[in-house]
Amino acid sequence: MIIERESTVDAPMDRVWDRVVSPDGINDELRPWLTMSLPRGAGSITIDTVPVGDPLGRAWLKLFGILPFDYDALTIAELDRGRRFHEKSTMLSMRRWEHERTLTPCEDGRTRISDRITLELRTPMAVMAPLIGRVVHALFGHRHRRLRRHFDRPITSR
Repeated sequence: MIIERESTVDAPMDRVWDRVVSPDGINDELRPWLTMSLPRGAGSITIDTVPVGDPLGRAWLKLFGILPFDYDALTIAELDRGRRFHEKSTMLSMRRWEHERTLTPCEDGRTRISDRITLELRTPMAVMAPLIGRVVHALFGHRHRRLRRHFDRPITSR
């Protein structure tokens, strides 16, 4: 199953990239429905600083930031810093989870964010594929709304 979402935010690509690769930015996109912990021993990493191709360990997904319900065995397979990452992982519920996020500059100084999610459920979960597909589509819609809201905030200088 493949799910795609695209949005444009009112910020330059470098600011958007810094946000979308940081644990704080990722969790802000997911809240209030989910949070994702860093794998044990990962320290203060970002997608920019992980070794490409090396499994990082389990990042637990927590419902409402409290109840662990699944994990993402994270691996960043490809990285074009400042522009694109491609995560290829497995999850407790999924044999295959791929998330490719690409940032593209717009002529007006804004940034287009494109997400492509490819997932394959494990056999016991396969009967729930239509429901899970809708949930993942809605979750990435939520993530894009959160990103647009974040970058639509006025910037104050001090």
